[in-house]
Amino acid sequence: MPRKQMRRFIGFLMGKFFLINGLVAIGILLAIFSLLITQALPALREIGLSEFFLRARWNPTAYHEPSYGLLSQIVSSLMVTFGALLLAIPLGIATAAYIAEVASPKTREIIKPIVEILAGIPSVVVGFLGIALVGPQIARIFHLSNGLNALNGSLLLAVMALPTIISLSEDAIKAVPKSYKEASFALGASKWQTLCSVVIPSALSGIIASIMLGIGRAIGETMTVLMACGNAAAMPHSFLDPVRTLTATIAIELGEVPYGSTHYHALFVVALILFVMTFLVNLTAELVMSRYQEIEQ
Repeated sequence: MPRKQMRRFIGFLMGKFFLINGLVAIGILLAIFSLLITQALPALREIGLSEFFLRARWNPTAYHEPSYGLLSQIVSSLMVTFGALLLAIPLGIATAAYIAEVASPKTREIIKPIVEILAGIPSVVVGFLGIALVGPQIARIFHLSNGLNALNGSLLLAVMALPTIISLSEDAIKAVPKSYKEASFALGASKWQTLCSVVIPSALSGIIASIMLGIGRAIGETMTVLMACGNAAAMPHSFLDPVRTLTATIAIELGEVPYGSTHYHALFVVALILFVMTFLVNLTAELVMSRYQEIEQ
């Protein structure tokens, strides 16, 4: 076979290979969604949406009046995630900008392995540190009986989201063409002005992607929030209150609930809510990045 035809044939095979992989990924996603819908429907029919989303009391094992309100857990999950990102976003972007544009090669060689090691720490270890180290300090500072609350979870999730935000933001900043910076310097801008006004805005689409992945990491984290947030299924009023997230509820109860019971199917409703929340985060990221690219063009 001639070399030109061979290249076309290989290109055809590679195109089909990637197409099949993409279809398999979509199929897996649809299968997961179908499973969640199928298992959640019995609970939705029996209990109703208003019970899940408008009531805050979760007590499915009560003998006389079981309750399935998820409002407090939804608020708790969003609160812990928001608190984590409030800390992780500015610190992560600043660290990425420092590594990519300011740090010397020797300093960069020290910081980057530390960030990679931080990404590899198991979540159960982070949760243990939250119980043994962070929690007592929070209790001492705010004069609480214990430090197992939303603030503890936010601090720990911020630490866990940082490696993702730092690594991807650094790659996005490094990908900015050198000519952009040279043009800025030629116009008399300082290194700081160039970084803030040219480099970071040019890398914004990649930075947004890193933030969205950080949000996904924070929303889906289980062991850390299970160990460090207090697991109180009640509506929180501040970051100093103990909270229980949606992921913690699934981890605590799914292994012990009777198969096929209303409680069992209600936990699939919890999983479906998490799935939808993650989907909305990714959709928002895609819309924001598309809008930013349109403005750039």
